[in-house]
Amino acid sequence: MHHQAIKKEYDYLIVGAGLFGSAFAYRASQKGHRCLVLDRRQHTGGNTYCEEIGGIHVHKYGAHIFHTSNKEVWDFVNSITPFNRYTNSPLANYEGKLYNLPFNMNTFYQMWGVRTPEEAQQRLDEQRQEAREAMRKAGVEEPRNLEEQALLLIGRDIYERLIKGYSEKQWGRRCTELPAFIIRRLPVRLVFDNNYFNDTYQGIPIGGYNRLTDIMLKDADTITGIDFLQCTRTWDPASSTYHLTAPGIDTRCHYIVFTGCIDEYFNYCHGPLEYRTVRFETEDLDKPNYQGNAVVNYTDTSVPYTRIIEHKHFESFGQAVYDIPHTVISREYSTEWKAGMEPYYPVNDDRNNHLYQQYKNLSENEPHVIFGGRLAEYKYYDMAPIIEKVLGMEIPSIAKPS
Repeated sequence: MHHQAIKKEYDYLIVGAGLFGSAFAYRASQKGHRCLVLDRRQHTGGNTYCEEIGGIHVHKYGAHIFHTSNKEVWDFVNSITPFNRYTNSPLANYEGKLYNLPFNMNTFYQMWGVRTPEEAQQRLDEQRQEAREAMRKAGVEEPRNLEEQALLLIGRDIYERLIKGYSEKQWGRRCTELPAFIIRRLPVRLVFDNNYFNDTYQGIPIGGYNRLTDIMLKDADTITGIDFLQCTRTWDPASSTYHLTAPGIDTRCHYIVFTGCIDEYFNYCHGPLEYRTVRFETEDLDKPNYQGNAVVNYTDTSVPYTRIIEHKHFESFGQAVYDIPHTVISREYSTEWKAGMEPYYPVNDDRNNHLYQQYKNLSENEPHVIFGGRLAEYKYYDMAPIIEKVLGMEIPSIAKPS
């Protein structure tokens, strides 16, 4: 457990040192508030945490790529630590053949040998028409599942090679059992551009994400390896403070900012929310360059993992890749979440959304507790929207007794 001298009183007790908690601590500290940050893991940074292995920053909880069109958000994170020029351009490997993503002229050339946007458009139209005919014959008006939706949007060739297997591994269900809305829009670009995101800005902090979260937490007191929910806390309405005690901790705070799982906060009183989770097999290889790209998706079901991440490509470009003689790769497996696993993606179906709403109603009666972030709001957030949310928040000022 990482200990700092604990003060007798704090303005904010922040539970979770991930992106939301760190950004909140940074803004509150800048306003002169005293912050205590607790995290049950042995490190700060939440899922953005990078582990250094022989000069390579390994994204321990999966690839994190910062992208936004909001200049205020981009300027804010760059004012804390500079970001590099990383551009996300994943590849797909289907039965040993490589295709560029997202679907663009390179993909259509690799798929059909077409060279002009007209030829590509003609191919796409033919395949979409076939899908419409098939649905009409089957007496189906609206796409009933992911498979029918994908066939209408992009046609059979791309669906079967680049979408079907990947989606089935990602969600652990057949495409005919997955809802259509998962891929309501598939980006189709009739230009030779492999940049995955449409955002104005993208990149990765130079030196890894720990640079960003460490600086944001620099003025807060931080304790890792402690579980807030195992601490004893009592609310004192007279002084409007919480009293928090645990081995080595005896302190008061005016506000709690909670970024953990909202169902766990309320002791699962309405039952647990569901998640998808990811597990990684990480390997340090005795060669400088394994796949030549940060992200390669494996889109056929005969390969058990969904993708391989080669971490050095997030921060080394061109020949600089060879400056470090080894490389670290992670194979990513998507699995059903069970209690005790890391929760990654909320399963926002009707049942879980309804359950979350019950917890949200409870949270509105908690005095002086702010719930924020992916787990506390049961909502899939990218990193930039989390920063945007914290920048837009009113940080309550603390009424000090005279």
